[in-house]
Amino acid sequence: MRKILVLFLCAVFSIPAHGASLINDTETERVITELIAPLAAAANIPDGRLRVHIIGENEFNAFVMGGEDVYVYTGLLTQIKSPDALQAVVAHELGHTLGGHMAQMADRMSAEMTRTMLIQALGIGLMAAGGDPSLGAGVLAGSSGVAQQSMLAFTRDEERIADDMGLKLMLRAKLNPNGFIQVFEQMEHMTGALESRINPNRINHPLTAERLANVRTHIETLDDDYTPTNAPTDEQRAEFELVRAKLIGYLDNAANVATAYPNSDTSDAALYARAIARMQAGNLDDARVGTLTLISRNPNNPYFYELLGDIEYQLGHYDDSVDAYEKSLTLTSNAPQIETALALVLTERNKPGDRDRAIEMCKRALLATPMPLTYWVLARAYDDGRADWARAEYYHMMNKPELARKYATRARKSLRPGTPEYIKSGDLI
Repeated sequence: MRKILVLFLCAVFSIPAHGASLINDTETERVITELIAPLAAAANIPDGRLRVHIIGENEFNAFVMGGEDVYVYTGLLTQIKSPDALQAVVAHELGHTLGGHMAQMADRMSAEMTRTMLIQALGIGLMAAGGDPSLGAGVLAGSSGVAQQSMLAFTRDEERIADDMGLKLMLRAKLNPNGFIQVFEQMEHMTGALESRINPNRINHPLTAERLANVRTHIETLDDDYTPTNAPTDEQRAEFELVRAKLIGYLDNAANVATAYPNSDTSDAALYARAIARMQAGNLDDARVGTLTLISRNPNNPYFYELLGDIEYQLGHYDDSVDAYEKSLTLTSNAPQIETALALVLTERNKPGDRDRAIEMCKRALLATPMPLTYWVLARAYDDGRADWARAEYYHMMNKPELARKYATRARKSLRPGTPEYIKSGDLI
């Protein structure tokens, strides 16, 4: 059963609609949420409403949906050079929201569709009027190209506006506007050679060199007394480096981790990445030593105790694992992933009272953040028809409707009518 933790450590699950995956990790979400909090305040988003979601894809990308849900790719987090640059990326994406670009895009697409249909109608009319199909063929062939070029120009303009609004948002939030320069310089380094061979009218973003020049011009006009009083603190920068190391340790291969964090690097971030990579590779004793070193240096860091709990669990040291997770929870709040991890170990240890406590942990975690693995652990903790209901919820979140209905039907046969789980099972059916 210890192999379960491979699935569990970052709590990864599919998002069928996007073909991607979300990673639930308390530490990563908290660090990024705190970094972008000044942007949310500057954008007049109510406190606590801006939610961070981590997408497990190696893309240098981020986007905002609904104005309050920020999606950040792990590829961006592991490659971006600084938290200031990350703030600039999110500011740009919020610029799209503040500019109402999604609604404008829908309106523009509708208008271009109508325009294309009218042009095509003209082409058909020419064919009919002249009796010669070749008269209208050129009009028909070009109609979609006209719309495409118009949409590309429109999205390029929107990107320029989002850059401008994002930069203004950074200034309003009293953040470091040079984050925009950092991220565009990095993007130019990554894509500059390719962009030099691209027709700028055939892409949906302005060339990075143009965007870089624009933000530099804006920043040069700032008052000399502008002070980024909300720029990331030294502590936040260190926390950001730990998050980067954590993701690299989990998501990259051992050789790349060793290159990025060689043994000569004795920083906390390097120890963290190496401990995680060694745990992933099954080298649990060395992973444990590295984690204990981190804890000796940082006795109040809850996430180092979380890692220790993961390692002790895989070693089969259930009591030590429970102790580590409990210590982690005393040092942090609102940590549904850690609560689910503790519940898993409790169901595996199965001492008197462990299952009841696991159920309590799972329920608390589900109130904060519904996750499929929490339902899966809850199913292990129950010993009656509620286990089938929890499995049904798990398969529902995993987008497996047939299995969800199967277990929901089983649950309804054994649960007392009118109970919450009975009603929820009916909803799933």
